[in-house]
Amino acid sequence: MTTFAAAIRRHPLVTFFVLAFAIGWSPWPFGIEDTAMLPCAPLVAALIVAAVTGTLRDLGSRMIRWRVPWYCYVAAVALPLLVIFATAAIHGGASWNLAWADITILFALRWINPLDGPLGEEPGWRGFALPRLDTRFAPLLSAAVLGVLAAIWHLPLVVSGQGNRVGWAGLLTTFVITFVYCWLFRRSNGSVLLVMLFHVVQGTITTETFGYEGRDIDSVLTLGLYAWVVIAAALIVFDRDAWRPAPRDLGARPADQVLTTPIVQR
Repeated sequence: MTTFAAAIRRHPLVTFFVLAFAIGWSPWPFGIEDTAMLPCAPLVAALIVAAVTGTLRDLGSRMIRWRVPWYCYVAAVALPLLVIFATAAIHGGASWNLAWADITILFALRWINPLDGPLGEEPGWRGFALPRLDTRFAPLLSAAVLGVLAAIWHLPLVVSGQGNRVGWAGLLTTFVITFVYCWLFRRSNGSVLLVMLFHVVQGTITTETFGYEGRDIDSVLTLGLYAWVVIAAALIVFDRDAWRPAPRDLGARPADQVLTTPIVQR
C-alpha cells in the first residue's frame, strides 16, 4: 500500500485520469442495462488522489469559492441559456410553454446529485486536473488536452446508444466547450463552484425541455456546437489575458502541490 501511495504521489495527474476512465467505463463491458458509464468517476478519482497527495483542502476550497468577479456569475448563467434559447429559436418547432416548476426542481437536484454531470465531473476535470495541467502546459494547451480527454471519456454514451443528448456532435461540443469552462475557471480565480453553476444551467434546460425528439435533437445540438465554437473562439481571441501562463516560482514545491490559479482581472 505504501508503494502504491508513493506511485500516486509521483504521478497524481496520470493516476487521476486512469481512475476516472477505469471507474467511469467500468459498467460498459458488462452491458449493464441503462448504465453505460458512471458519471461520478471524475469526482471519485479526484477525492482518492487528493486524499493520498494531501490536497483535499485545496479541492474543498475551490468547491466553495464564491467571491469571484461579478461577470463570472453572469457568464455562468447567461452563456448556456443564450445558446439553448437561440438555437431553439433558429431551428424552430420548439414548444415555448416550459414547465418552470420542474425546471426549478431539476436545477436544485443537479447541485447535489453525484450521478449527474456538475457534481460528478467538475471537481475532477476542473478542480483537480486543470490546475495540474496548467503547471505543465500553457493554458490554451491545457484546455485542449482536457477537452480531448473529457470528450473521449463520454464515448460509452454514444457507442452504447444511450447518449440521447450526447451523440457525435455532443462529443465535439464537449471538446469545444471545455475552452469556455477553462476560461470561466481561470476568470473566477479557480472556482469549481462557478463552473458547476455553468454546468448545472447548461443541463437544466435542454433540447427535450423544448419538446424536441429524434433528428430535431441532433439538429439543435449541431447548432449548439456551432454556437460554442463561436463563443470559445471569441474568448480566446478577445480575452488573451485569461490564457497567459501563471508566473513560475523557481523555489516552488513539486508540481502537484503548486495549485495556485492565476488571478486574471481587468
